[in-house]
Amino acid sequence: MSALPQFCPTPRELDDLELLATGALAPLTAFDEEGSPVTLTLPDDVRRAAEQAGGVELVDPEGLPLARVTLPGGTVEPLTHAQYGPFRDLYLTPAEARDQYAGRTWVPVTDALTVAQVEQIRALSPVVLVALVGTGTPDLSPVALIRATRLVAETLPDAAVVAVPLAAHDDPDADHALGVQVLATYAGDDTVVALTDDPDGDYAQAAAGVVAADRPAPDEQGLVLFFTGLSGSGKSTLARALMDRILEQGGRTITSLDGDVVRRNLSAGLTFSKADRETNIRRIGWVAAEISRHGGLAVVSPIAPFDETRQQVRAMVEEAGGAFFLVHVATPLEECERRDRKGLYAKARAGEIPEFTGISSPYEVPEDADVRVDTTGRTIPDALDDVIVALKDAGYLDLPLTTQTPLVEGARQRRLDTKASEEPLKVLFVCTANICRSPFMELTARHLAGDTPIEFRSAGTHGFTDHPMNPEMVVTLQPRGIAGHEEFRSRPLTKAELEWADVVLTAEADHRQFILDDHPALFRMVFTLGQFVESLSGQDELHGRELLTAVGAHRTTAASDLDVADPYRRGPEACERAAAHIESLLRAALAALAPKGSA
Repeated sequence: MSALPQFCPTPRELDDLELLATGALAPLTAFDEEGSPVTLTLPDDVRRAAEQAGGVELVDPEGLPLARVTLPGGTVEPLTHAQYGPFRDLYLTPAEARDQYAGRTWVPVTDALTVAQVEQIRALSPVVLVALVGTGTPDLSPVALIRATRLVAETLPDAAVVAVPLAAHDDPDADHALGVQVLATYAGDDTVVALTDDPDGDYAQAAAGVVAADRPAPDEQGLVLFFTGLSGSGKSTLARALMDRILEQGGRTITSLDGDVVRRNLSAGLTFSKADRETNIRRIGWVAAEISRHGGLAVVSPIAPFDETRQQVRAMVEEAGGAFFLVHVATPLEECERRDRKGLYAKARAGEIPEFTGISSPYEVPEDADVRVDTTGRTIPDALDDVIVALKDAGYLDLPLTTQTPLVEGARQRRLDTKASEEPLKVLFVCTANICRSPFMELTARHLAGDTPIEFRSAGTHGFTDHPMNPEMVVTLQPRGIAGHEEFRSRPLTKAELEWADVVLTAEADHRQFILDDHPALFRMVFTLGQFVESLSGQDELHGRELLTAVGAHRTTAASDLDVADPYRRGPEACERAAAHIESLLRAALAALAPKGSA
């Protein structure tokens, strides 16, 4: 047999290995037995080397060889056991436990004991309290569960504590069966008694302090603020602004793990290849997790384009007992390129920079972000307020907002806030020339809305003056029974039109950007029509003015794939595709914009 490759398993696999090595999982004796949740997953390169060598040597995180595992087969040959760790003297093998505690009642424990449960245990004396501390099993951290259980045991007449690393495997039925078998192995011929569930009971006095320390309130918990987004999105600027705000308020220690400082001190020698970039992020994540372990606050702002790596960092933080708060700075690629003073995007498009995120390497949009912020057309203090509100809602930080409401936006907000709800909502549709898409939006919306109290207008970013609607687009109105094109005349977009509107819905992201370039304060009221409909997700209970306020605060990105394609001079089929697309979007938008209770 050639030299075996080494591999450090996951925390769950290390727990399973310990129980396999001690016989606690009997009749299981190996990884990957048929129907068993106890599995060992090897990276492809390690598996290939292990299959060639006939096995793999499993090591702990410090490189200590623990066991050899045959491949194929998964049979475990123990080499040694974990030497160190809190309460290591309580991690007995089944044979050791039976030898020391034969004749007792065995009681599994997965959470701090309540007053009622302690009284139940008192009646069973003498007992062995089996703290099940494997990965994913206890409600408390493993150390806290053992500490709380020992403190309670000291208040009982004859109680001992044994720690068993029984891990969870995301299969409740299989995990329950495994737990029953492990407890039976430890107890031998003695009785095993399950505690009565007591979810609303008060914790025993001896354990209450441990619980309070192990489950701090969110605003006392270690916290990692993880900003992710494209280069030029504004994530580093937002992160620095948030740090300043936290330091100004005081009360929390804070560490920045960002950019060149990390590259120089933590990741020197790494290149900008995909593998090295992901290694850099994992290193940042590990340091941030350790900061959170001790109640500190870490702020990081890498691009972090891949979901797998972000999830690895999240797992590190949560395993350390910290909270992970993900901020997706969702500024679109086009805007990031426009801001690019260093010319990085241009070099990437020219092929001078390989594997550049957004150009030649993908960015995987987070599905689990705690807040999404598009900085397009916004000041940093205003964009930062989105993050501050989300942090307050989550209970982590309570920081003051700082932005003032600009004039045009302020007038709109006063209309939205007014109790004079009889004033109709005002919707402005915008395309390029105001002869194809936006007039179709205006006329179709008016037709679909019927008597609903909503007013509609349209205009063009480069709008003609007093031109009729495009004839090919008029044709798409007729089968839909929509009238009004004879009276329609185009007009250019003006500041007066923007001041009139409560919400502006554009055909394309470029139209939205055109408006925001001159009127950045209107970012909460200007959407592409597709973006607005996407932003309705999760807002089912809101309508009318309440809806506009909510969507303005929590809008999605104005991605180009949500645009309504321009049909001008592209023939009748293109016009009909645009008409059908617009009609579908308008039906969703108007159902939400209509005041609650409207027909």
